[in-house]
Amino acid sequence: MLRLLKEKTVRDALAGLALIAATAGLVAMPDQAISGAKDGLALCYNVIMPSLFPFFVLSSLVVDLGLAAYLGRAMEGLMRPLFRVSGSCAAAVALGFIGGYPVGARTALQLYRQGLCTKTEAERLLAFCNNSGPAFILGVVGAGVFGDSRVGLLLYLTHALASVLVGLLFRFYGGREGRRTASARPKPIQTVTIPAAFTGAVGRSFQSTLNICAFVVFFAVILRLLSACGVFTALARLLALAGFEPEWAQRLVAGLLELSSGVSSLRGGAQLTGRVSMAAFMLGWAGLSVHCQVLSFLVDSGLSAKTYLLGKLCHGLIAAGLTWCLTALFPLSAPVSEYLAEQAESIAALDFSTALAASSLAALAGWLLLAALCRSLWRNKCGNPPRFRV
Repeated sequence: MLRLLKEKTVRDALAGLALIAATAGLVAMPDQAISGAKDGLALCYNVIMPSLFPFFVLSSLVVDLGLAAYLGRAMEGLMRPLFRVSGSCAAAVALGFIGGYPVGARTALQLYRQGLCTKTEAERLLAFCNNSGPAFILGVVGAGVFGDSRVGLLLYLTHALASVLVGLLFRFYGGREGRRTASARPKPIQTVTIPAAFTGAVGRSFQSTLNICAFVVFFAVILRLLSACGVFTALARLLALAGFEPEWAQRLVAGLLELSSGVSSLRGGAQLTGRVSMAAFMLGWAGLSVHCQVLSFLVDSGLSAKTYLLGKLCHGLIAAGLTWCLTALFPLSAPVSEYLAEQAESIAALDFSTALAASSLAALAGWLLLAALCRSLWRNKCGNPPRFRV
């Protein structure tokens, strides 16, 4: 089977069949397609743009103004022994945990293009720096789906710990280049003026946000059509043949394709430990929709997508295992809430102005804290803090 997929003619034939099937679905079920597109656009307007755009601007400013480079020289002694990446990669790790998908991956790509890390280091970084944000895990998944903030805190802790473990695991990837770069002399730090950095960051961030919104709308339509055609049910039956219960198989299929749909399917029912562990896997894996968003950044970058996908799979499995062990040691007796009827509808109902203001303030606070940290670390190490040209 794998040999057949390596043939170009086979791949072209499969792609042609998929396009024909998609066209037929749009013609046969236009109402479903339009409804899915509306849901996707509402999700982009109310959540994606206000939550991601400020952090995209933040990540661009961190790299262009040289903050990542100065932080890198200060954090080299920590990042190199742990993850075998340059100290500048600490910015991508921090922003990945704060901003959520796909801020960490975009920051890693920016560091690579700026020459602050090698190709191998960037691929190592992609394996563990692209993580779910605390607002989604604590608020939507913990308080919303499971009705208990303790579950959200447990999921976030195992999510973060699994990410660190994946980083430690992938430190063995590409060993030769890592040894060469470890002894290399640091490059001079290059920065741009603040007006140039700000205008460039806003423009690039808006374009990246639009690209992500396009994927969100596309997958909203595709998922609605697949659900109407019974594809989810068929895939769930295949997993049921492998030993999964039908209910769990449907949940797993939804989580593999799209994160919010997957976690929303975990509300209600018994076996809280199993549902929480599956939620941990879905958060670590992130879903095909998030992967396509990340892969859109990697086009023409020369970076391998295999390392990223393998890292996300390991992240999901490790997070699920950690969650299962912790819930077995410390049983959860949280009441299950019926807070969400559908995940997308609940998220899309958020107020745009509130979400935009909260995201902008969080991005600004993060930028100021990172700038203060860089200044303090560099002063302690070299005596003279960096100055940016205006």
